[in-house]
Amino acid sequence: MKAVLVLNAGSSSLKFALYPINGELSAEPAFSGQVEGIGATPEITLKTASGARIQEAVRTSGSQSEQHRDALNHVFGLLTQHNPDLEIVAAGHRVVHGGDHYSAPTRLDEAVLRTLDTFVPLAPLHQPHNLRAVRAVGTLMPDVPQVGCFDTAFHRTQPAVAQAFALPRRISAEGVKRYGFHGLSYDYVARQLPDIIGERAKGAVVIAHLGNGASMCALRDGKSVASTMGFTAVEGLMMGTRTGSLDPGVMLYLMEQKAMDAKALTNLLYKESGLLGVSGISQDMRTLLASGAPEAKEAVDLFCYRIARELGSLAAAAGGLDALVFTGGIGEHAAAVREKVAELSAWLGVKIDAAANADHARRIDAADSRVAVAVVPTNEERMIARYTVETLGL
Repeated sequence: MKAVLVLNAGSSSLKFALYPINGELSAEPAFSGQVEGIGATPEITLKTASGARIQEAVRTSGSQSEQHRDALNHVFGLLTQHNPDLEIVAAGHRVVHGGDHYSAPTRLDEAVLRTLDTFVPLAPLHQPHNLRAVRAVGTLMPDVPQVGCFDTAFHRTQPAVAQAFALPRRISAEGVKRYGFHGLSYDYVARQLPDIIGERAKGAVVIAHLGNGASMCALRDGKSVASTMGFTAVEGLMMGTRTGSLDPGVMLYLMEQKAMDAKALTNLLYKESGLLGVSGISQDMRTLLASGAPEAKEAVDLFCYRIARELGSLAAAAGGLDALVFTGGIGEHAAAVREKVAELSAWLGVKIDAAANADHARRIDAADSRVAVAVVPTNEERMIARYTVETLGL
């Protein structure tokens, strides 16, 4: 079986999917799963197309880089065990930051990797681990071509004014600008919209990718014109543990009055804030929605309020609002969040059907809503597989 291996590496996890190529790319992976607990007690979960699940421990040793390599080696072994005739013809990777250099999927070599290394400060929680997986594949399967698929690439269609900060030109010239993220998700969802909302897909559309990482994107004719995330993946909406947009003066205050250094501030911005920080309970929306604690309600209310605030801003950037689309773990499964956002956005013409929303239907707008409202599951892995096949001409 010839197949494309898709990898999405995090600091302590490695998600993977194997897409067969039988004349054309399979619509569904033959196998998918993830390794969790890298750096501690890693365990692999493998799911087959038939729904069977396999779980087992992964033996790793050495540095974090070596542990990612060991985890990947275990994935290869398990996939080959279930497919003795498996031939991995390419590997596609999610790479969070492509900077100004990469506006399309790119075949990876050492020169490209060295450039991507320079973007680590822009995405410190993601980029190092994305690149570690690329190098691990290069060590374990040196003859397999690899493609980097960038979360920033989809947003390179934005006008210059949407990407600019009001900073001195000498700083902007160094690449300090708004890049935007979650582009793989937005691209996948945008391609599904013509079949779901028809001609409105060509108009002013806002997609809300809501999960542990959360952002929103305004589109015109299926192309990004503005986004909530900017220079890094911490701007915009509040998230599971990230602050979202924050007055820079707060940072100065914490530095001057609390003696917080860059490491402490990074931990605060990325790991201690968001839903977790506001609630003091959990970063998991499911836990907060099930809780009766007032702090949990405050966190959910702030999350929804920020979405509604950004929706108004993005509608201005798109020149109107023809459709609102929810995706991501929260966007796809939290009916209460969609309901609250719709209530706060009624002035824009958003009105949802309660029964359709409760059923997580594809279209949840009420019959008299001026705005189409849809729920579209995202599939970043499928998008990466497609990009990889197209880039390599497989």
